[in-house]
Amino acid sequence: MKPFYSPWRHVFKLDPDRTLSDEALDRVCMSGTDAIMVGGSTGVTYDNTVELLSRVRQYEVPCVLEISNHEAVVPGFDLYMIPMVLNTTRAEWLIGHHQRAIRDYGYMMPWDQLVPEGYIIMNGDSAVARLTEAQTDLTAEEAVAYAQAGDRLLSLPIVYLEYSGTFGDMELLGRVKRSMHHSQLFYGGGIDSALKAQQAAALADTIVVGNIIYENMERALETVRAVK
Repeated sequence: MKPFYSPWRHVFKLDPDRTLSDEALDRVCMSGTDAIMVGGSTGVTYDNTVELLSRVRQYEVPCVLEISNHEAVVPGFDLYMIPMVLNTTRAEWLIGHHQRAIRDYGYMMPWDQLVPEGYIIMNGDSAVARLTEAQTDLTAEEAVAYAQAGDRLLSLPIVYLEYSGTFGDMELLGRVKRSMHHSQLFYGGGIDSALKAQQAAALADTIVVGNIIYENMERALETVRAVK
């Protein structure tokens, strides 16, 4: 059986720590996107996650939580995506936080709803790179090797190439995709137009669109039409 998320081509990512009006949320959720991902690098709390989930749940679009803080995990999402930063220099972001969360909450975890993601963070100026102390000055060969480690060595269902706020190297994205054996390739970063959405979607299995939602709603919605 194919995973629940395997047909997804376009995902909107909403940050619980950022403000989005009811009208804007309605347009996002009714846009035709395949799913809403809830998550952020900083400022994510139980309370603001609950609030955002309750608003998204008015719609039929699938809603998943990308966990960055295990104290902010909220029941009621369709899936829980668990980032493992492959190019971090700190083991806690690869397995440490995960082990502690399982130690504390393993008895109540919905294991069939958990999906690990192997993140490769490429923008050294991003908040997530600073937080995880990711080694971002990678050669193409090093980035591809991380992707293959996630795909073939760790057998992760998702490998996520993340440029976080900047539009990435599409040639590298293509090389990563060609190296994949079974992992679904997610791409995120700097998709702020229909053209960039088309370029990334031509190479990745799934694109994730975030910041432009809060900057220019019309251009955000164009990314759905460009892919779908």
